[in-house]
Amino acid sequence: MTNTTIFGVSTAWLLSSVWSAVIALVVLVAGWMLAKFISRAVVRLLPERLNRDHTIVPLLSQVVRYGILVVTIIVVLGQFGVETASILAVLGAAGIAVALALQGTLSNIAAGILLVLLRPFNVGDQIDADGIAGTVVEIGLFGTQMRNAENVFMFVPNSKLSNARITNFTREPGRIVELKFTVPRNADLALVRQRIIEGLSSDFGVRDSHAEVVVDSLSDTAVTLAARVPVRSSDWAAARSELQERLKATLDREGGFASATA
Repeated sequence: MTNTTIFGVSTAWLLSSVWSAVIALVVLVAGWMLAKFISRAVVRLLPERLNRDHTIVPLLSQVVRYGILVVTIIVVLGQFGVETASILAVLGAAGIAVALALQGTLSNIAAGILLVLLRPFNVGDQIDADGIAGTVVEIGLFGTQMRNAENVFMFVPNSKLSNARITNFTREPGRIVELKFTVPRNADLALVRQRIIEGLSSDFGVRDSHAEVVVDSLSDTAVTLAARVPVRSSDWAAARSELQERLKATLDREGGFASATA
């Protein structure tokens, strides 16, 4: 084989390789941009199809994005002569190895899917999961983003939440604010009940629900009462603060016949 022949073969092989590399690079960039575009489109458009459900959207967006990237990588490898069957076999073997090495990560993915399906909480809910307390911002593929009462960001692995005892403070539309106070044993309880219920009227009330004042306990000299006021769950903290002020003002206005105890 002459030098001319060798040079010709080498040039042809080099041009073919460069062309494959260019196509692979274009496919890779296009796939990356397409994955980003479609994932953003899912976040923007899917809530309208799911009745403004913002809980499942982030997880679906991430699944779509990673799925497109995997397909893109397979196509790119195909440009270099790697057969699809070989790629799938390698991915299968790699998947088993990765599954064994990243059991914790895979458990987070499975937990994230379960959280979206079982819905112990939604985006915007205030929860407490075995001491992890805050407002849910986003349920992702690997973890859940939250913000606590001090507006501090938290990233919680999904497996922690799926295995925790979850208390959802805003799942129900209404929640009870309970305030305890005492009156003398000889006080007119009917009058006290009337004045307290009138004094605790506020804009936080739940439709078709009414406040009540019940006897909590008795002693030789006093009666402990509990005012139970239904309020909107989302306004519970603000409502509790305002209602305590209203209770104090009512007790003061009635001549100090009782002393408030929160």
